Amino acid sequence: MSTPSFSFLVNPASGGGAAPEAVVPIARRLRDRGASVDVTYSPGPHAAAALVSEAVGRGDVVVSVGGDGMLSSLAGEVARLGGTLGIVPAGRGNDFARMLGLPDDPLAQADVLLAGQCRTVDLISYGARILAGSVYAGVDARAAEIVDRARFVPKLAQYPLAAVRSLATYTPARYHLTIDGTPHEIEGATVVVANSGYYGKGMKIAPAALLDDGLLDVIVIEAASKLALLRALPSVYDGGHVDRDAVHVFTGRTVTLAATSRRPVPVGGDGEGLGVLPAPPAEPATISVMPGALTVIA
Repeated sequence: MSTPSFSFLVNPASGGGAAPEAVVPIARRLRDRGASVDVTYSPGPHAAAALVSEAVGRGDVVVSVGGDGMLSSLAGEVARLGGTLGIVPAGRGNDFARMLGLPDDPLAQADVLLAGQCRTVDLISYGARILAGSVYAGVDARAAEIVDRARFVPKLAQYPLAAVRSLATYTPARYHLTIDGTPHEIEGATVVVANSGYYGKGMKIAPAALLDDGLLDVIVIEAASKLALLRALPSVYDGGHVDRDAVHVFTGRTVTLAATSRRPVPVGGDGEGLGVLPAPPAEPATISVMPGALTVIA
């Protein structure tokens, strides 16, 4: 039996700087069990692509150490090269790891990597970008921007406080969607196109979503008063929001999305900003599922 080999790519900024420390017990456990472990602190997305290529070429499992943004920055290249991705969740949200059911304990995470049980999962394309969990526009993208700037807020409070702040200042938009060719226009607060059920550090935004069904779950929350949206916020944590009349749930393989609003509508994915949504008559953004694109250890 060949010795397992792992190339850890670490985002040193993830989790407020917690990612480098998270590697130590996991790498020690793997080496104690006879595995080969190489650890590199990622110098940026362009250099990371070269590192992924080298690792896959050696036959290593590429291990993302960081948050959802770090994972997404690696997943597309690993998938393109036919490699295998391992995950050490060490970011703020870790929602894709949550969806996969990965453990919180570092030694248990090492044991998952050693067991090497692989599954294939879908990914999302947003233009040229490849993402793992979801693409979101409106209030949610604004909340993600606030979280990204949070420096002195305790980790547990970052997402809830950002959600409240973004809802308190949101501007509604008219969203123009087509889902597998069927058009929809909805005055909304937010649109989420989800592969994973979770985002925002455990919010169950798309409770019916599956990582391997070849479908995207599209959640549209209608515009409402700020107070009504704030009151409904807790229901997102258990997925109960989808039972509300103001929440629309669709599924499809390809979604186009544009928005008309008094302000540019921000769009993000997996904790990273993706700019602003196009406004008609400009061409809408296209979001598509990539069925079975990625092999991941889980």
